[in-house]
Amino acid sequence: MIQFNNVALQLGDKFLFTDISFTLHAKEKIGLIGQNGAGKSTLFAMLQGVIHPDKGEVQLPKNLRLATVKQETPALPMTAIEYVLDGDGIYRQQQKEIAQAEVSEDIHELGRLHEWMEHTGFYAKPAQAAALLNGLGFSFEEQSRPVAEFSGGWRMRLNLAQALIAPSDVLLLDEPTNHLDLEAVLWLEDWLKNYPGILLIISHDREFLDNVVKYILWLEQGVIKRFSGNYSEFEIQRATQLMQQQAALEKQQRERAHLQSYIDRFRAQATKARQAQSRIKALERMGEVLAMHQSSPFHFSFSEVMLTTRANLLQLIDADIGYENKTILEQVQFAIASGERLGLLGPNGAGKSTLIKSLAGTIPLLKGERKVNQHLKLGYFSQHQLDILVEKESPFWHFRELSPHAAEPTLRKFLGQFNFSGDNIFKPISYFSGGEKARLALALIIWQKPNLLLLDEPTNHLDIEMRQALILALQDYTGAVIVISHDRHLIRATTDVLYLVYQGRVEEFKGSIDDYPDWWKKEQKKHITPTAVTKKNNRKEEQRELAEQRALKQKYIKACENYEASLGRLQEKLSILSAQLQAPDLYEPGNKNKLTQLLKDQKQIQQEILVTEEALLQVMSQLEKDFLED
Repeated sequence: MIQFNNVALQLGDKFLFTDISFTLHAKEKIGLIGQNGAGKSTLFAMLQGVIHPDKGEVQLPKNLRLATVKQETPALPMTAIEYVLDGDGIYRQQQKEIAQAEVSEDIHELGRLHEWMEHTGFYAKPAQAAALLNGLGFSFEEQSRPVAEFSGGWRMRLNLAQALIAPSDVLLLDEPTNHLDLEAVLWLEDWLKNYPGILLIISHDREFLDNVVKYILWLEQGVIKRFSGNYSEFEIQRATQLMQQQAALEKQQRERAHLQSYIDRFRAQATKARQAQSRIKALERMGEVLAMHQSSPFHFSFSEVMLTTRANLLQLIDADIGYENKTILEQVQFAIASGERLGLLGPNGAGKSTLIKSLAGTIPLLKGERKVNQHLKLGYFSQHQLDILVEKESPFWHFRELSPHAAEPTLRKFLGQFNFSGDNIFKPISYFSGGEKARLALALIIWQKPNLLLLDEPTNHLDIEMRQALILALQDYTGAVIVISHDRHLIRATTDVLYLVYQGRVEEFKGSIDDYPDWWKKEQKKHITPTAVTKKNNRKEEQRELAEQRALKQKYIKACENYEASLGRLQEKLSILSAQLQAPDLYEPGNKNKLTQLLKDQKQIQQEILVTEEALLQVMSQLEKDFLED
C-alpha cells in the first residue's frame, strides 16, 4: 500500500499541489489523468523519490521495487536483447556473482548461487526478454542488432521492454503507447492485464485506459480525485458531477439575485435597514460555486472545402511502392475522392506509412502512376512532423514563413485556438513540450486550408483534450481524410471506410475497428497459407510452389519438435544434477572433486539449454515470418 498524506508542492510562487491525499492498494491498475502541466509526471517523480513534498508525506513500503521507463537511450553497441536484460538487476547480479565464484573456485558459494538461481527463474530470462521484444514488434534478427542501430521510437520500445522485465511491485508508465503501432498496443494491453503489482499509467489513449485500468486518479487545479471504473466510466461520473455543479451554480445565482434585489429595495429605508444589513452579510458569506469546467480548452475548425465534385483527388494506378532496394507493396490500386474518410490498418512494417508517403509524393513510385487532381491541396502530417519545426524560432515566425502578409491579429487569433497566446507566440519552440510542438505542427497544416489530409499518427504527444478537439474538428471537416493511428477512438470517430495494408497488398477491410483485434489474433494463428505465396496464372506452377512451401513448413515444424525434445532431455538432466547438488554430504572436504565436476556439468547443460532455446526461437521466428499458424 502507498499513501500520499496531505501532500503539497510549491514551484516558484505557485503551488502545484495543495493538500492532496490518496492511497494505492496492492494489484490496483490505475489511470492518472489531467491536462498537461497538471503535475502527473511530478507525482511519478515523488513516487521515485526524485522530488520531495514541501508539506505532508509520501509513505512507501520498505524494500519497494519500483519500475519505470527510461526517457533516454544512448547509442550503445550492445544488442537489443542484452539491453533489455539489463532491466533485471537481480539477473545481472546473479551473473556477476557466479563469475566471481567461478574465478575464486568457491564451491559453497556456487552451491548457494545455484539454489538462488533455481528459485528466481534465472535460466528463463533470455527467453522472457525475447518474448517481450517479439510482442513489441522486434523480429528475432532485430533482437541481436546493436541498440545504436535503432531509431528513437524503437529505442523507446527497448526502454519499455526493460521496464517490463524488471522485477517490480509498482510499475509506472508515462505515455507507453506513444511510440507503438496498434498491434503492439494490443499486445501490451494483454500483458498489463496480467501484471501482478500496482500499475499506474499516464496515458491520453482513452481506449487503452478503458481496456487496462480499473480506477482513475484525476488531477486538476492542484487537487486529486479518485474514481472507480475505467476512463469511459470516469467521463460519465465526471459529466454527472459537472451537471450537478452547474445546477448548484444556477441555484446560487438565483439566491444571490433575490438577496441583492431585497438589499437594493430596502437599503435606504430605516425600518428595513437592519434586515438589509443582515442580507448583505448573508450575501458576503455565500461562497462562490465555480462555473462548470469546460472539458477542453481547445476549439478549432478546418476551413470549408469548396470542392463539390466527387472526382478523385489523388489516385495510384498499378503502383509498386517501396524503396530502391525493397518493394513493399505491389500492384496498388488506390483512390480517394473529395469528402471520403479512410483509415489504414495493418501490422508494423506492412507499408502503411510508405503508402502515405507515396500518396504525399515524398517518395517516388517504383512502378505505376500517381494521378493528382488539379484542385488538390494536400495537408500531410507525418510521424516525424515535429522534425520540420525550427527549434530556435517561434510559433509566430513559422506562420510568418507561410503567410508573410497575414495580419498579426489574425495570426494571434488563430494561434489562440491552439492555446498559444501572449508572449508564448514569440518564444523559441525549443522551450516547448512535445505536446505543444505537436499542436503547432498541426496548426500549421490546418492554416494552409487543405482539401485532403494525410495523417500518420497525428495524436502522438497530444493530450486527451487536444485529441478530442481534433476529433471534433475532423468530424466537421468537409474535405477528404486518410488516417493511420494506434488511437482506436480516433479511427472509430473520424473514418467511414477501413483499408488493410498487409502482405504486399492494399484492400478494403470488411470489418470495423472493433473487429480488427480479433482479426489480427486469428491471423497470427493461421497455419496454411505461406506469406510469400502469390497468385500465378499457371496452376501447375502454383501447385508446385505450394507443395514446396508445405515441405518447407514441415521442415520447420520438425526442427521445432526436435529442439523441444532436446530441451526436454536437457531439463531432465539438469533436474537430476540439481537433486544431486542438494545432497548435504557432497559439500564435505573429501567430495571436492565430485562437487567441482557436478558444477561443471551443470554449467555445461545450462549453456546447452540457452543455445537450444535460442535455436528454437530462431526457427519459430522464421516459421512465423514465412507462415501464419492455423
